[in-house]
Amino acid sequence: MRSNKLFTRSALAAFGLVLLASGTPVYHAAEPAETPGPNDRVVPILQEPRHRTMHVDGDIRLLDVQINPGDMTLFHTHDAAIMYTFISSGSGPSGGRLSSNTDYVKEHYTHQVANNGPHLFRIIALTNYGPAMGELDSDRPDGLSGEPELENLYFRSYRMTLAPGETSPMQTHHNPSVVVQVSDGLTHVTREDGITAELTAMGSWAWRTPHSPYQIKNMGSAPVEVVINEARRAM
Repeated sequence: MRSNKLFTRSALAAFGLVLLASGTPVYHAAEPAETPGPNDRVVPILQEPRHRTMHVDGDIRLLDVQINPGDMTLFHTHDAAIMYTFISSGSGPSGGRLSSNTDYVKEHYTHQVANNGPHLFRIIALTNYGPAMGELDSDRPDGLSGEPELENLYFRSYRMTLAPGETSPMQTHHNPSVVVQVSDGLTHVTREDGITAELTAMGSWAWRTPHSPYQIKNMGSAPVEVVINEARRAM
């Protein structure tokens, strides 16, 4: 897994987007972004209108990023570690591909993104404005087997495919976590006390607080895939 600003630019371009620096289209760009022009408006990422804040938990933000076909973001500045779950690109579903960039903590990055494809571009993102953890695997959850698909000092993610009617083991995370459905289907995310969140489509999500056991059940007639993303912070 690469975690740097050049990866973010090329990855987004590969998903049917055009990244623009000073008004010039850049396809599969590999060079650092240029400075926006004097007439370009630049905003922090949390104030960019297509990066909608859906949930706040201390230093952590859950963002639903949606760019319609033919639309373009404002120039916006990344100033914190971020994790991306790609729901759909300009060319269609993305299967919940994951990536993360932690370099933004020390090197802020300003860019603009345009969707030149025929479909909605959508990402469910986590930003973490807290400090990095000291150890990579010190706070892994209870109840999940296997290695995480993504793990760094700010985030961790597990991917799970459930057969029709299948229920996951009860799991307890020591960090805030969000369950994101990344395929079609119907999923229930149920706390130990029985309170249930229903996920009905790709991009549906359910937030869970630390130390709150929950399990995930596929309520549909076809396999369903979810990712379980953690924003790591000191306990």
